[in-house]
Amino acid sequence: MKFTAITLFPEMITSYAGTAILGRAQKSGKIAVATINPREFTADRHQTVDDKPYGGGAGMVMKIEPLYAAIKKAAPRANKKRRIILMAASGRPFSQKIAQEFAAKYSEVVFVCGRYEGVDARVVEFIDEEISVGPYVLTGGELPALTIMDAVARLLPGVLGNEASLDEESHNVDGEGEYPQYTRPEVFKKLAVPEELLSGNHKRIAEWRKKNAKK
Repeated sequence: MKFTAITLFPEMITSYAGTAILGRAQKSGKIAVATINPREFTADRHQTVDDKPYGGGAGMVMKIEPLYAAIKKAAPRANKKRRIILMAASGRPFSQKIAQEFAAKYSEVVFVCGRYEGVDARVVEFIDEEISVGPYVLTGGELPALTIMDAVARLLPGVLGNEASLDEESHNVDGEGEYPQYTRPEVFKKLAVPEELLSGNHKRIAEWRKKNAKK
């Protein structure tokens, strides 16, 4: 799968995506990560990508022209296997179900990462949907884009070293959360690992995990 981030700060994307699981997935060819900077599509010497909002108000708004040009570079032609999303606080709330949907249906995801006070609203005419990673405001769309990239990439075949890690993972099954996990030592500062997990009885272990899973 290919992930493309349209961002004024490409180093934020490449730095994170170049490490750990995502970095290994790139090296093995399981995923590809690209960035496009809207500043590439400006005509003035200051590479201006923002301007004052019509109607007044605080802050600056990202201009439509460089954003549109960046989107067209990322998606020069229609492709049903590509999803173009704008990271926006007002968008569809991101979930594990959406991550699974993206991993199953698409071979490419394009992220439009806003900055400043937001983007010119006309950009919605050139994307597929808006997505939010939570009911709060961040300084830009890069962190939300990386969140989605990480969640989707780890669902792709061969990205995780141990595919069994996905079988019982939290949120992969509706209504089921993560259960507490422990490792050695068996006792730490008088805090002991639950006896059920030490029993070797697979039925007891499964029952304990189900009972203690966070909803």
